[in-house]
Amino acid sequence: MINNQGRLEGQFYLAVGTLYVQRATMGTTRVNFRIPDELVEKADVAAKITHKNRTEIVTEALQSYLDEIEDEDAFNEEIVELYLEDEISFDVLKTFIGRQDAEAVRTSKAVLDQSENLADELAGL
Repeated sequence: MINNQGRLEGQFYLAVGTLYVQRATMGTTRVNFRIPDELVEKADVAAKITHKNRTEIVTEALQSYLDEIEDEDAFNEEIVELYLEDEISFDVLKTFIGRQDAEAVRTSKAVLDQSENLADELAGL
């Protein structure tokens, strides 16, 4: 069922060209994108063989990709940079690098921000 913010409650659903991605404790979000016909056909065959639906196939593939890329140091460095530049929230950072590392980054960011403020104040003297 779609709620008044356009989000679905419950399981994964997939219509051609539309993916409903489950969010932890927040229902699902509709994401529109285009997929080559060949990939849709392959997903359908995989779904039939594995007794899953197309959405489960696409979701598992996306999760597998994200799990793989999250293990790369360069990716994690870029995630931290996005947080330091205020382009992503602390909660998003935490989902990628874990709570303990995210707390360390947040603390470092606070120290850096304070240092910048102090430098600006000293420059004004």
